[in-house]
Amino acid sequence: MRQSPRHRQRLPWPILAIALFAVAFILSPFIGLLWRTPWSKFTDIVLEQEIRDALWLSLKTSLMTAIICFIFGVPLAWLLARVNFPGRRFIRALMTLSMVLPPVVGGIALLYTFGRRGLIGQYLDSWFGIRLPFTTTAVVMAQCFVAMPFLVLSVEAGLRQLDTRFEDVARTLGGSRWYVFRRVTLPGIKPSLIAGLVLAWARALGEFGATITFAGNLPGTTQTMPLATYAALDSNPESALILSLVMVVVAFSILIVLRDRWLGRTDQGLPL
Repeated sequence: MRQSPRHRQRLPWPILAIALFAVAFILSPFIGLLWRTPWSKFTDIVLEQEIRDALWLSLKTSLMTAIICFIFGVPLAWLLARVNFPGRRFIRALMTLSMVLPPVVGGIALLYTFGRRGLIGQYLDSWFGIRLPFTTTAVVMAQCFVAMPFLVLSVEAGLRQLDTRFEDVARTLGGSRWYVFRRVTLPGIKPSLIAGLVLAWARALGEFGATITFAGNLPGTTQTMPLATYAALDSNPESALILSLVMVVVAFSILIVLRDRWLGRTDQGLPL
């Protein structure tokens, strides 16, 4: 006897209970945040100049990071997916390593590479007078270091799943490699590309360890929202609560907008 769709979709209660527990575990900290937020002081704290500067810096640098990750990450993902060259496995492992390393380790590595006495930084300073640490540029570099692997691995996975016959047909019809890449390949991996961009942006927006190590915590210059929240935690816990809530609202709002605008509500089972 054929089962009804409702019966086929019924979950065993142990799986349902475990899933609900997982949801409750993820949701409960946000409920606690809302519960402890001093709503009477919300407007006054959010309108403080230092807070507005930190929010603007976070949005600006994370957007710049997403653009840089797109410019450099998509070609790298294409090479990893389509070209069999010596060292490909090493580069892919390097991308994965950057994702799992503690961010402070990345910050130390950046500092001893691009600092005034670093491997590259000493020449930038002596030859061109360029000092990268403790600048807004350093914030973007730290964010790119931790965020780019998310885009690269996402786009590489999309390229591996893409049916190359469409690209072959386009080239057969006279399309150049650059034309085929722009008009066939990129549209074909749009869900993976957008998902990778969103993940990279979100990782950049929440970056803390590499930023504070390489760029410092200078208000108006390198103090992003996560750094401002951490700085306020000891001196003014109420401000830290409100800053945390602002970060949640900004990140959640942008993710929802991106989902509805580009990915759609049920687009190919993507997590967004």
